[in-house]
Amino acid sequence: MIKVLHNSNCSKSNAVLEYLDENGVQFEIIDIVKDPLTVLELKTILKKLNQPVENMVRKNEKLYLEKYAGKEFSEDEWLEILAENPSLIQRPILIKGSVAMIGRPVENVKFFIEG
Repeated sequence: MIKVLHNSNCSKSNAVLEYLDENGVQFEIIDIVKDPLTVLELKTILKKLNQPVENMVRKNEKLYLEKYAGKEFSEDEWLEILAENPSLIQRPILIKGSVAMIGRPVENVKFFIEG
């Protein structure tokens, strides 16, 4: 089963859920706003993404632009920031076993669920 890290206020995240539902894919929703992820959970997801932590950060968010833009942070610092501010996490993130992907654009999700 695919786990979907989801923010219900995000149109892209909602579009991916709709896509999965329309294609009969079983999934579990993890609402990252209602149930924020811990640093350890984020670290595990980051390993599954196999990308730098900066790719998990939504750099167009107002909070990012006001507080974090132009500053350097270590991976551990970013993980703390993301744990405290789940709105800064890219979404949706799909997790299947030992791999994960950021579900943007929705067209890429097809390859992930079939692969």
